[in-house]
Amino acid sequence: MLFKVEMKVNIPHDMPAEVVADIKAREKAYAQDLQQQGKWRHLWRVAGSYANVSIFDVADNAELQDLISNLPLFPYMDITVAPLCRHPSSIHEDDR
Repeated sequence: MLFKVEMKVNIPHDMPAEVVADIKAREKAYAQDLQQQGKWRHLWRVAGSYANVSIFDVADNAELQDLISNLPLFPYMDITVAPLCRHPSSIHEDDR
């Protein structure tokens, strides 16, 4: 199943820089691993804000919940999720 996931990050301004750096490093490694597995299919930064729009390709809602709730930045995110389905006018058979 494909899902559009929008994530806006809100790290507290008083969080120590070394803690932020550690969380960001773990977030990057986890996100890149999910991309290599094909579960995090697309990742785009939203210009002008600490936010992204992503496309996930997972088995179901439960798998998506598990993946995003394990993001190191998850406690500091506002997240919206929308399920996607193939558009009948799409010329791409694999929807990539």
